[in-house]
Amino acid sequence: MSKTKIAITLDEDFITEIDKLIKKHRFMNRSQAIQEAVKEKLQKITKSRLAKECAKLNPSFEQAMADEGLSEDLREWPEY
Repeated sequence: MSKTKIAITLDEDFITEIDKLIKKHRFMNRSQAIQEAVKEKLQKITKSRLAKECAKLNPSFEQAMADEGLSEDLREWPEY
């Protein structure tokens, strides 16, 4: 994945916390710390969207769709 350099402005408190993590060798540098934080946030947003969409589903309808035709399919399965 290619990288692009950007400039951002953060509160001093955030910078202080990031620098503490760097000193503890949790991150190599500020860029890595911020990149991982952004990546984690984007993953959470994506999961949140998926959860919201799943909440819209009707469990009874979804089960009926999953079960539809199942009895016919079972007869076609080979014996083990």
